[in-house]
Amino acid sequence: MRMLKLLVVLILAGLIGLAGYAYFGDMAPTRQEVRSPLQLNAPTAAEPAPATDGN
Repeated sequence: MRMLKLLVVLILAGLIGLAGYAYFGDMAPTRQEVRSPLQLNAPTAAEPAPATDGN
């Protein structure tokens, strides 16, 4: 019976700690600038690419 009480107390303490961490923890995302090249006027699937004469 004594071990069961200890187990219940530990489980409750763990759940309270988990809830406190979820509520008060610093979970803000880190921000960073992302740059990627963008090709303008690129042919799309609706527009076929211009034909080349093969030379």
